[in-house]
Amino acid sequence: MSYNIQAKIMTGYLCIILCLGASLLIVNDRMTGLQNEVEFISKHDIELHDLINQVQKNILDMETGMRGYVITGDDQYLEPYEAGSRSWPDNYNKLHTLLANNPEQQRNLEQIKPLIASWISNTGEYVITLKKENNEAAVNRHFEQNTGKKIMDQLRTQFDSFLADEKKLTSDRIANLTQSNTNVKIVLYTIVGIVSLLTLAVALILSRSIVRTIKQVVRTIRSIADSEVDLTARIELNTRDEIRDLAEATNRLLGSLEKQNWVQKNMTDISTMYQGVTDIAALTQAFVTKLAPMLEAVYGVVYLRRTIGGQEVYVKTAAYAASGEEKGALSFRSGEGLVGQCALDKRLFLIDSLPEGHIAITSGLGASSPRSLLIAPILVDDRVEAVVEFAALQPFVSQHLTLLDQLQEKFGSAITNVLGRMEVERLLAESQMMTEELQAQSEELQAQAEELQMQQEQLRITNEHLEEQNLNVEQRALELKKAKDELEAYSVKLQTSSQYKTDFLANMSHELRTPLNSILILSQMLVETGAEMETAEVEEYSRVVNTAGQDLLRLINDILDLSKIEAGKIDIVTDEVNVTELPQLMKSLFGPVAARKNLDFEVLLHPEAPKVIATDGQRLQQILNNLLSNAFKFTERGSITVRIEPAKPERIKELLPVQEDEAVIAISVTDTGIGIPIDKQQLIFEAFRQVDGTTNRQYGGTGLGLSICREFTRLLGGSIVVRSELHKGSTFTLYIPSRRETDSQGGTMADEASAASFAEVAVTRDPQEEASYAQENEVEDGVGSDVQLFKGKKVLLVDDDSRNVFALVSALEKKGVSVMAAEHGKRALEILEEQPGFDLVLMDIMMPVMDGYETMEAIRHRLGLTKLPIIALTAKAMKNEREKCREAGASDYIMKPLNIDQLFSLMRVWLTKQVNPF
Repeated sequence: MSYNIQAKIMTGYLCIILCLGASLLIVNDRMTGLQNEVEFISKHDIELHDLINQVQKNILDMETGMRGYVITGDDQYLEPYEAGSRSWPDNYNKLHTLLANNPEQQRNLEQIKPLIASWISNTGEYVITLKKENNEAAVNRHFEQNTGKKIMDQLRTQFDSFLADEKKLTSDRIANLTQSNTNVKIVLYTIVGIVSLLTLAVALILSRSIVRTIKQVVRTIRSIADSEVDLTARIELNTRDEIRDLAEATNRLLGSLEKQNWVQKNMTDISTMYQGVTDIAALTQAFVTKLAPMLEAVYGVVYLRRTIGGQEVYVKTAAYAASGEEKGALSFRSGEGLVGQCALDKRLFLIDSLPEGHIAITSGLGASSPRSLLIAPILVDDRVEAVVEFAALQPFVSQHLTLLDQLQEKFGSAITNVLGRMEVERLLAESQMMTEELQAQSEELQAQAEELQMQQEQLRITNEHLEEQNLNVEQRALELKKAKDELEAYSVKLQTSSQYKTDFLANMSHELRTPLNSILILSQMLVETGAEMETAEVEEYSRVVNTAGQDLLRLINDILDLSKIEAGKIDIVTDEVNVTELPQLMKSLFGPVAARKNLDFEVLLHPEAPKVIATDGQRLQQILNNLLSNAFKFTERGSITVRIEPAKPERIKELLPVQEDEAVIAISVTDTGIGIPIDKQQLIFEAFRQVDGTTNRQYGGTGLGLSICREFTRLLGGSIVVRSELHKGSTFTLYIPSRRETDSQGGTMADEASAASFAEVAVTRDPQEEASYAQENEVEDGVGSDVQLFKGKKVLLVDDDSRNVFALVSALEKKGVSVMAAEHGKRALEILEEQPGFDLVLMDIMMPVMDGYETMEAIRHRLGLTKLPIIALTAKAMKNEREKCREAGASDYIMKPLNIDQLFSLMRVWLTKQVNPF
């Protein structure tokens, strides 16, 4: 991430501003605290003192009024007494409330209240009553005993002590307030110092980060200008600003200069090698020997152009690091192999990732296979004089290619010069001999010239024939490559399809066995204990069995529909469908589902939509049911809206061009659910394909619903499209034309049984498991009473299917077992951590959030419960499923649909022996 100089400076200023802001907040907070303390003292303490005085005044008024009434007998003297008697409880309660933050003073105040009440009842009211009865003797006796005076003296003493404590608390608060004021000053001075130091530190860091790299770049540029730079050196980069850009540009300049310097140096070394060489074999050998190490090659070959039999052939002339047994050819024709093709195309070939065994480079310690191949033509005046080939253990780099490219012309010129000199020497040696024989051979030469002309013509014809053959070979090679690519693509597609079908079979096994498991368990319990059950319990069992049977029938119907479609056994019966009835029909079917999931559900009918269309109403309803079922399935909150309206002409032209003259209705189902990723929006319509086909997927299902929708839509002559955004919802739009005549998709329903045949996987125990099972039954025989074994045991049932949970809980509770259920693996782990002491765990495999495999591994390793018996309950009829469950941590394994007696037998075995399964 780039972090430029401006950003750095702004960051520094921002840090300073933030520090100042934080300082102001701290100081403001302390000042607010001081203000609150001042207000507390000025309001709370003064009000507290006033209330103490008020209570004392109320008591004094009562005492004075009582004495005046006793002396005079006049009722007017009772008015202060009565006023004080009414006021003191209120003042006391207010005073008690103000002391809420001082429990000790509250307790002191509470000790005063009984004295006041005692004086009122035993002195005040008592004396007033005696006076009203004119019992002067009793009044005199009371005053002689000084009972009231003693209580009043005690009250004054306690009030004085209470008030003294409050004055001391007020003095302490004032002292604390003074100390807080001093602390605020200290904090303010400290913050000013810290902000100043932080400002200096930020300025120092920013300046150093900017200046350091600039100085390094300046030194490097100066050394380049003075030709004293080390081209292998690079500027170290620690910043991400414009200085980094400058340093990187300088490093690129150094890298470019280093490559150029390397190329020029090696060019000079090789150019000096050509001087004085007069033999072509020596020239090529010296060239390949010199160039191969420069290119870091471990093998090199030079092929020179030769004309043999009137045909250009590239012959192997020199080699570098060649072994005794060469695999490569000694010569190539133009266009033959990579060497011949390089000469024909006049371009360089660079191949990486050579296969093992292409060529072996041997040494005294062994042999190695090169991984990169470089083949280049040597051109002179646009004519290929030679082809060089190099092999290396590592890829060739750009500077190697640049060096070879610049050497082409010079090496080609050297080849031409040496060949020319060799030809001149040969001609000079032969010229004298030819002069002597010239006269004698003049006639023979004439004949040979005529013959040579004829041979050249034949060679031309042969070359044309070879060129035609080469073209045919190239064309055939292209065809073979195209066929190979098609086969590879088909193979990949076949493997992908096989994997999707495997996942589908696993999920379908789970979907079919889950309701079947509930049916078998509950029906067996009805058979065995039906007479002992109450009517309500039998009705509940029957309801669950019926629901599971309906789910099983729906799954089988989906498979049958897809099989009949693929076999061409679906008949389309065209009839008039009343479009205005569709909203009420859909609301009646899915309104309860929306209410149960607390979702808004609307069906909107456009006023211009056709009232009646001609189509297959049954198939249309089946399509809409599948779309709405998916919408409710994948929507947890929000709304689901269905819109019925006439299709737009541009959409009809795009999707149903042959239906442009017919009425087309558009029905869209919009939800606010989880949405579909863009790369999955087409595969969801394919059979056996699902967005999530794993065992721990969040949502169940077989993945056939949308495939059936697409096929039914095609049979109705319509189209279905989807528009979706992940985590925001989806819209499926169905375009259905009004068919003018009855269309049918060939075939009848007579062969439903064969078209819908379904191979069920039968899972049985292997011989070793049978022996283990028999041994476990033998152990069981010695256990004793079954009822006593199960009674009081604590079992954790982990299963996401409520029907299975109901069936198993019902069966286990009848044995006296205490069962706790968890809907997925994550919840099971939480229960085991919160409530230890379970005797056994029944673990389903395919669950949302966390599947059975992960959960068992977490129980064994994360929770450390290695001795807790775990019985895996799985409906996956896949190979090696038992071993997979054991590896994940299962103590034993049982297939769905469950045999309840077999389950009880396994539980008895593991509840008795309680051993570590690992």
